[in-house]
Amino acid sequence: MSEMGQSRLPGLLGKLGKMTSIRDTELLEQSLLRTLGPLLGVLDTSLYRTDDSENLVRVINYHRSKVVDADGVARMVERVEEVMHLGELPPEVIALTDNVRLLAKPCTRKLDQELLVAYPLMGGNDVCGYFVFQRDREVSAVEDSMIRGVLEVFSNYYALLDISQRDRLTGLFNRQALENSFDRIWRALSRPDFFAEKAAGRRQAPADKYWLAVIDIDHFKHINDNFGHMVGDEILLLTSRLMSNTFRSSDLLYRYGGEEFVAIISAENGAIARNVFERVRLAIEAHIFPRIEKLTVSIGYSQASPDILPVEVLSRADRSLYQAKQDGRNRVYAYQELVESGVFEQQSYDEVEFF
Repeated sequence: MSEMGQSRLPGLLGKLGKMTSIRDTELLEQSLLRTLGPLLGVLDTSLYRTDDSENLVRVINYHRSKVVDADGVARMVERVEEVMHLGELPPEVIALTDNVRLLAKPCTRKLDQELLVAYPLMGGNDVCGYFVFQRDREVSAVEDSMIRGVLEVFSNYYALLDISQRDRLTGLFNRQALENSFDRIWRALSRPDFFAEKAAGRRQAPADKYWLAVIDIDHFKHINDNFGHMVGDEILLLTSRLMSNTFRSSDLLYRYGGEEFVAIISAENGAIARNVFERVRLAIEAHIFPRIEKLTVSIGYSQASPDILPVEVLSRADRSLYQAKQDGRNRVYAYQELVESGVFEQQSYDEVEFF
């Protein structure tokens, strides 16, 4: 190993030690970018994640900049951002990552006087994402080995964390993963730049909003009582697969407990959100299940807001689900629509005082 490689080794090992002490997949992704950016001497790094169908589902950008305080002291400031609108990614990055996916090896692309570099993230034998950065020179052999080693450690540890956040029966995210998603989504909703600037300087709501739904299998206790728990587990597995195939790749689906599931989706408006949930309900209603043949689900949902705690949004969706059960099951109810129709009373919140 060269002297440069040896000098970097102690710091790199320390960073890897910190990385593998993390117990949250999102923080682990951020740690990867914080580790590799300074080691490569670049201020900006990005992580692109894809799903099993190779669709892009998540992009994180990490940026470092030097700030000089009023007293003349210089310090490094870092910022981690999640890209909310994946359709607006630079075409040169998409073209480069397509090559990485096809070749399953690092690729570069010339951009003016600099190089755009992308490395594959491997999940088993498949590409499950990309590490991307840009700088003015080629990657050296030592740097290449370092990047590959860090990415391998990251991928292996990420897989272990991912398993811990999965439901064993269905493979869906579990309740702990749902709580982690709450933190991430509510941070995004609360960001000052979550609202886009209009050309005239006025601020407008973003194109996409978040919606949370609670989904419950109708008469599931009847299935367990009459056909046994093995058939019940098979129904849970089939239902989860049907929902996973019907929801969009950007939607999040969790097994909340028993026969109850939670979905978090983004949609431009309430009508689109309803269409997404109705499509899921209809897909399950149309499916022929073994032994029981017909099955339905009831769905209640509510819009997420930075002004309302996640637990309250979940409660609103759950109340809407209960109302759907009361009214005959196999239907989709929106909390706001139930308020507007007078079924639910509008909740108001008094101003909170902080001492």
